[in-house]
Amino acid sequence: MKKVFIYFFAFVFLCFILPALFTKRYVPVSVNQITVEEVKVDDNNEVKVDDNNIEGSKPIEASRKIKLLHKETQEVEEVDLEEYLCHVVSAEMPADYEEEALKAQAIVARTYTIYKSNNRKHENADICDDSACCQAWISKENRLARWEESKRQTNWEKIEKCVQATRGKIVTYQNQPINAFFHSNSGGTTEIPVNVWGGTNFPYLQVVETAGEEGYAQYSSEVNLTQSELLNKLKEKYSDIQINFTNADDIKILEYTDSGRVKTIKFGNHQLSGVESRTIFGLRSTNFEVKSENGIINFKVKGYGHGVGMSQTGANTMAKEGKNCEEIIHHFYANVEINSI
Repeated sequence: MKKVFIYFFAFVFLCFILPALFTKRYVPVSVNQITVEEVKVDDNNEVKVDDNNIEGSKPIEASRKIKLLHKETQEVEEVDLEEYLCHVVSAEMPADYEEEALKAQAIVARTYTIYKSNNRKHENADICDDSACCQAWISKENRLARWEESKRQTNWEKIEKCVQATRGKIVTYQNQPINAFFHSNSGGTTEIPVNVWGGTNFPYLQVVETAGEEGYAQYSSEVNLTQSELLNKLKEKYSDIQINFTNADDIKILEYTDSGRVKTIKFGNHQLSGVESRTIFGLRSTNFEVKSENGIINFKVKGYGHGVGMSQTGANTMAKEGKNCEEIIHHFYANVEINSI
């Protein structure tokens, strides 16, 4: 009988206990705890995790979330970054633009979003949906409603494709996300930030020429005002304004920026900046000429927007010429790199 027990325990030891002693203990690890540096491949081509580096390391973000403030309702919504960008790109750039231009817009909008998230101006949100404050955003429902019915599905799919093709890509300068400004049409030349908002310049935002923008509706526009209309608009800001319309020097551009935009302009007894004049008179840009004739003050304007950073029509022209999204970005932003977050 003793032999039976001895054989039984020997069988259990050999079949169960001994293999367990030589089997490497498995420790489950969440993918969100692993950084790129912790994943290694051994000589047998097997993936191993360096357990010693897990604690305290920066996690990989499978899908980044951002907090979006809807200005009209003041509600803050947490949204997936890449999904959010589909709504931004569809609001900021026409869907019939070239794919490489749309890809460039996606990269720039993603960069702008990350920059805003890192430099918050809203207390409880990373960014808002107001183009005058941050960048435009539109719901899918409203966007589809504004497109022709026959183009709705293909337009949305095109934008989704371009966003996904650039997933995670941002523009950096010295390893930091740039303040990636963009605008509709530069009128042939982009502007530097200090001439628009004052403060200091960013080294990656320089004056660059943009060819082929003349064929777009955004390139040229005019505003005509009667003498009384002009005076009334100026009096809202300057109650003591006086203009002698018979004197040609009473309405005169005094100084231009390096990009050819109006820096300072004289209206009678006041001197205004080009940026302020644009706001007061509802001009599309500060790249304008002014002429007073037969009781009418005519503003002839080139371009659309502040002129800083990437011109969207310029990007589309470059895409039509065969340039890819990264070449487009390197044209408008100096000495930058395109990296993945």
